[in-house]
Amino acid sequence: MSSDRRPLASDDLYRYQLVSDPQLSPDGQNVVFCIRTVERETEKKYTNLWLAAADGSRLRQFTYGKQADRQPRWSPDGRTIAFVSNRGNEQQAQLYLIAVDGGEARVLTTLEGSLATYEWSPDGTQLVVQFRKKDADAAEREKDEQKKKLGVTSRRIQRFTYKFDGAGYLPQEHWHIWTIDAATGEATQLTEGDFDETDPHWSPDGKSILFVSNRSADPDFYLDESELYLIPAAGGEMQQVPAHHGRKLLPAFSPDGRHIAYLGRRESGRWYQNASLFVTPVDGSSPAREISAGFDLQLITATTGDFSDFPAMAPAWSADGQRVYCQATTRGNQWLGVFDAFGEEPAMAWALDDTGVIGAFSFDAAGEQIAYQWITTDDPGQIVVRSLSDATAETRTLTAVNDWLAEIDHGTLEEVWVPSADGYDVHGWILKPPGFDPDKTYPSVLQIHGGPQMQFGNLYSHEFAYLAGQGYVVYWSNPRGGQGYGEAHAKAIFGQWGTVDYDDVMAWTDYMAQQPYIDPARMGLTGGSYGGYMTTLIIGRTDRFQAAVAQRVVSNFISFYGSSDLNWGLENLAGSPPPWEDMDANWSQSPISSIGNAKTPTMIFHSEQDNRCDLNRVSRSLWPSSGWGGHGAILFPGESHGLSRDLPNGPWRIVRLEHMARWFDGYLK
Repeated sequence: MSSDRRPLASDDLYRYQLVSDPQLSPDGQNVVFCIRTVERETEKKYTNLWLAAADGSRLRQFTYGKQADRQPRWSPDGRTIAFVSNRGNEQQAQLYLIAVDGGEARVLTTLEGSLATYEWSPDGTQLVVQFRKKDADAAEREKDEQKKKLGVTSRRIQRFTYKFDGAGYLPQEHWHIWTIDAATGEATQLTEGDFDETDPHWSPDGKSILFVSNRSADPDFYLDESELYLIPAAGGEMQQVPAHHGRKLLPAFSPDGRHIAYLGRRESGRWYQNASLFVTPVDGSSPAREISAGFDLQLITATTGDFSDFPAMAPAWSADGQRVYCQATTRGNQWLGVFDAFGEEPAMAWALDDTGVIGAFSFDAAGEQIAYQWITTDDPGQIVVRSLSDATAETRTLTAVNDWLAEIDHGTLEEVWVPSADGYDVHGWILKPPGFDPDKTYPSVLQIHGGPQMQFGNLYSHEFAYLAGQGYVVYWSNPRGGQGYGEAHAKAIFGQWGTVDYDDVMAWTDYMAQQPYIDPARMGLTGGSYGGYMTTLIIGRTDRFQAAVAQRVVSNFISFYGSSDLNWGLENLAGSPPPWEDMDANWSQSPISSIGNAKTPTMIFHSEQDNRCDLNRVSRSLWPSSGWGGHGAILFPGESHGLSRDLPNGPWRIVRLEHMARWFDGYLK
């Protein structure tokens, strides 16, 4: 390690600034985006809007204050920016408007409930919003101090899906489509009923609103039965847009309003499938076409890392309406593909294929430029602008956040492919510690990703760099069962977790153990969620690791089925039948079935508010097996399943890393 740089520290998490949601102005001259920070003293996270010239000449903070200003959207004339903020009430966000040339933001809405996606009407006089009202009893409780002090006295559960990780118990109210008058803030509800409506978009002529809804007999059971619908912008009867049978999401109108591009799966109940790109005529005059057919690409974000600010993006039409742009998760990267919308045969090209991960993106009105969030292995994210009409034009990076990383030695990263037991090539990475000496031997830590239908990729990881800074060689891969390497790769473990995925992970371990700089007597492993599943599975099958940290564990498919917020969705995720139909199939895939063989000293990490992998049903079931060297658990109060994927929310993420390092140090050093 060079003398002027230091290893990454756990509390460096407080120093990161995360950029997100870049929005190009209609004329392509400016970009508005968000920067999120965390205040060490209070542990609170704040987001403000920033404004930059698209040519890179100017950059300035646009909104100020200790609040969350997010989701900026340009008015069609480019003079006003709408955004969502909790500046008036920390517990209740509203829509605000602010003039681009300065002045105070003015609150537009006085709603009580939750705001999600929204969009300006083409003429700029209205906005359409996905909104969920606050439950009547919750609103009443807020207004009555005695009831507020008493809190919730009972919960009436009427839905099969009544909780969700990170949100807790879900409200009784549903998401519906509303319009907001841009001058007065008057709100009008367009849809109602015991269904959720999402992803609203105006038709180009401003007469209709497109949205997605699952209106099957029981949406909580028929999870993939979502459809596209249109409703008059002035209110009235909704109508279904003919499309393929199967899940549909993230629709977008063509510029002429005659077609809709959307993402979907070809079959219901098979979550290993690629998200494919479809185009369907609004009038139903011809069947929907899968314009990504034959390219075997996952056309939605599926890359996992330390920071979770890169969302799934809807397809985007070119200005001439002949092509459709879409994210693509592929071989450790997230790129931008462009597909022919109407050709006789499916055709595509790469619009952006540098090594790294593209997050949120937007285009100017002419479709000549794109602004996007760009993450690489050595940078957690910047805002970038690139010309689409001139391939020779210089790509412009508008931001320079996290320049303090110049003082950090992250170690040396190597990308490799390793053959598995059956010869299947597995893609992965090796991070060698700062000051690496090839003549020495090192302790190592194997990392296993969650999902499993995700991928590790070419993006920055604080956790991996932190462990490398503690003197470990850190290595990770994308075994079968994940996304990014074709549908067959993801399907390989459907109905048979713990088979070829186990082989792939252990082939990686074999490869690393053969490296001259690795001490095979000082190897550790860790992973969370599905990675916690694999960690627990591995210690029951082999004692070759000297220490393990099993995080937010899935140990028992039978108990997981009834306790997770996914609940029966496990059948779609894992391909396992309900336990009462086939106990053996569920038990054979459960790590707890072989935990009696485990000898590896293992620490369990779990968040107390984890609704995805319930603490008492999945992690705690391992504790009595003390014969395998387990030493209890580290629990994180108030935290959810996603603890490791955000800026610090309280000190828990930092404490988690330090506990992990101490555990490995005790056995591997």
